[in-house]
Amino acid sequence: RCVCGPGNNGGDGLVAARHLWQFGYAPTVVYPKQPQKPLFVNLVAQMEMMGIPVLTELPVLSAGEYELILDAIFGFSFAGAVRAPFDAILPAIRTSGLPVVSVDIPSGWDVESGPADALDKIQPDVLISLTCPKACARHFSGAHYLGGRFVPRSIAEQFGFAQPAFPGTEQVVRLSSE
Repeated sequence: RCVCGPGNNGGDGLVAARHLWQFGYAPTVVYPKQPQKPLFVNLVAQMEMMGIPVLTELPVLSAGEYELILDAIFGFSFAGAVRAPFDAILPAIRTSGLPVVSVDIPSGWDVESGPADALDKIQPDVLISLTCPKACARHFSGAHYLGGRFVPRSIAEQFGFAQPAFPGTEQVVRLSSE
């Protein structure tokens, strides 16, 4: 189950669903707020062409039917209170009992300070940071991966971060373990 929000983080979730399908998995996308920008419309069209179900409401989550939830709801620009329909979706994910994998930032977390409280925040089992870990990742204690081997050295130097070594042709590297 890939749960996607209306912004760029949601777009990352749509791309992840496509890749999961290409690797032989059977993802289902939950995409309740679908922006009408061409990029997002085209990503949804790709899902439909591949036969990937795109739902507008979160069904009942059960461990027997789903293996995990990919949280691609909110990203680094998230601010303020969680609004409908996500105010019901985040607690449903949190209490589902399913493993949660968050893309870049756990939904509901502040990009700098992390989770303010656990009431409406995702507490993922796995975090996949894109390009570089965000400051909030220091509050995360599960399995942490980094995707983003493609960052030019000049950009990394400009923003003061060093990417770890990526073995061989890997595009993802594990940063920490549980």
